[in-house]
Amino acid sequence: MAIGAKDKIDALLVKKYQGLKVDNPVIQTSMVDPNRMLEAMNDFAAIHMNAINIQQQLKETCIKAISLNIQYRKSRNLKSRRKVAKAAN
Repeated sequence: MAIGAKDKIDALLVKKYQGLKVDNPVIQTSMVDPNRMLEAMNDFAAIHMNAINIQQQLKETCIKAISLNIQYRKSRNLKSRRKVAKAAN
């Protein structure tokens, strides 16, 4: 992949603006400190990772609770069926 003008219009634009130097002091004064930005990104990533871990733990807890409830209902139903069968005899 070549760097530079691809056609005549691009070549003319490059020639026109290659000598100009853009010095915008507003950009430098309003720029966020890169270290602070990196710290903010790390904090965001850590919070996101904690949220994912909490979500996974909650999911596992709900699955366990649902499975225990299903087993409890089955065993409870079996006991009540035995009582009904004994009462019928």
